[in-house]
Amino acid sequence: MAPAPAARTHHGGMTARRHTRASLLAAGAILATVLPAACSSGGTTTLCHSETHPVSGGTYTVMNNEWHSDAAQCITTDGTASFTVANSSIANTTHGSPGGYPLIYRGCHWGACTPGSGLPIRVSGIGTGTVVTSWHTTQPGGSNRYNVTYDIWFNRAPTTSGQPDGAELMIWLNRRGPVHPAGSRVASNVGIDGRSYHVYLRRSHWNTITYLMTTGTTSVRHLDLRPLVAYAVSQGYIQDSWYLIGVEAGFELWRGGAGLATDSFSVKVAGGGSP
Repeated sequence: MAPAPAARTHHGGMTARRHTRASLLAAGAILATVLPAACSSGGTTTLCHSETHPVSGGTYTVMNNEWHSDAAQCITTDGTASFTVANSSIANTTHGSPGGYPLIYRGCHWGACTPGSGLPIRVSGIGTGTVVTSWHTTQPGGSNRYNVTYDIWFNRAPTTSGQPDGAELMIWLNRRGPVHPAGSRVASNVGIDGRSYHVYLRRSHWNTITYLMTTGTTSVRHLDLRPLVAYAVSQGYIQDSWYLIGVEAGFELWRGGAGLATDSFSVKVAGGGSP
């Protein structure tokens, strides 16, 4: 049995901008609870509701994380650093919250931490090659509405058992349908480490910084977080004294999503061992 971390981020589209986990928690909308153990069969584990499961020998954790919908939604994993959205009946308006964020992560998520991750790490200690990640996805078409995004969390202290209070840095690799990042666009066509991004910012109890790739992609290889973090620091969105505590990757689902898959995922932290 695994504790279910608290609510996923609310990403609003167009005029209704998102509110994040903390605002939902403050309103008492979603509380952590204990869920039944995941179902396993023939080497495949099925996760529904907000169930979690360690993969790759515990290096990563996979989480279904359905948080703003009661529709049926489940994912499967074969125990490697991968998962597939097996079924999803989510049908939320793209002007409001996604229904879920199935994800894989390394580090800490609401106090649930993967062992030997090398995280947390102070922002001032993030240099070139300190935190490097690769992610390969499958993205179905049709009437599905979703994004494909990293969710990278920063806290003012090294640890937290709840909502991180520093910043949420998102990297949208792609999106399908009229879904948009939180807040307002503050910069366009920004070149960072050979890639081009539109940058969005939402200030609340913490800053949400979103890098939306100007050209969508299904994968990134050896993505160094240093230049992305450094840009946010230079703009005053993240402070050098804060701590990077977790790197997540997954799909925010507004409608459908069956067939979305993380085919492979890795996060390597210098000094944290091999992913």
